[in-house]
Amino acid sequence: MDIRKVGVIGAGHMGTGIAHVCALAGHDVLLKDVAPDIVEKALATINGNMARQVRKGRISEEQRQAALEKIHPVNDYEPFAECDLVIEAATEAEEVKREIFRELCPHLPPATIIGTNTSSLSITRLAAATDRPEKFMGIHFMNPAPLMELVELIRGIATEDATFQAVRAFVIGLGKTPAVAEDFPAFIVNRILLPMINEAIYTLYEGVGTVEAIDTAMKLGAHHPMGPLELADFIGLDTCLNLMQVLYEGLADSKYRPCPLLVKYVEAGWLGRKTKRGFYDYRGEKPVPTR
Repeated sequence: MDIRKVGVIGAGHMGTGIAHVCALAGHDVLLKDVAPDIVEKALATINGNMARQVRKGRISEEQRQAALEKIHPVNDYEPFAECDLVIEAATEAEEVKREIFRELCPHLPPATIIGTNTSSLSITRLAAATDRPEKFMGIHFMNPAPLMELVELIRGIATEDATFQAVRAFVIGLGKTPAVAEDFPAFIVNRILLPMINEAIYTLYEGVGTVEAIDTAMKLGAHHPMGPLELADFIGLDTCLNLMQVLYEGLADSKYRPCPLLVKYVEAGWLGRKTKRGFYDYRGEKPVPTR
């Protein structure tokens, strides 16, 4: 199956990045969110990010203009009937995703593939909320999607080989590298990354090191481009907590228990960059550690 037209549901950080990547690769893209003003902000973000790519010489001005013309905001699910592939990129809450699939499926022709950008939830379970589990799979883009080269591909128990091959070819056509993961909680990247971040938070919680010392140690001692606490703020502490809870509940192993300090920060509403405070305070000219 040749995937030409792509629908993206969710115009948050991930959905915006996915629409950006698909349009630059030459696909027509339909972008939907619960509120039209969110989609308008997403289009402005895409425009700004593509302009930055032009300034850095990564794409031409002609490519930017052509890509922007390929992204079309929509207010309901009816136009998705024209799509070969629809990627759900809504918030990481299973019931929200299930409700989207219930509303979306009646508008899609039988051949349309549905993908979910979930970073942790069961693909098999989400597929069961649709009318086409054989044409459903996980398509997990890394954040930020325009810059990160990897896409995790996850088959559910019912995913047909033709679906997988079509999506794999689509991902390669975007200039991304696919990594195939089994349908286990958090897949590959987050199964490894989030426990490391959680351990860094435990290291802070137990007083082994300060925020600055922990991040400096991992940047200079392990050559990580960002320290784990800085990275947690970038991901969002609520997202980190949610992922750790999925691992803890899904694998029933105490090594995945979320650090109490992470829970405390989320309860305080200090979620990282998006709320201007997390392990760093971002309200001034430069980030300052909060512990």
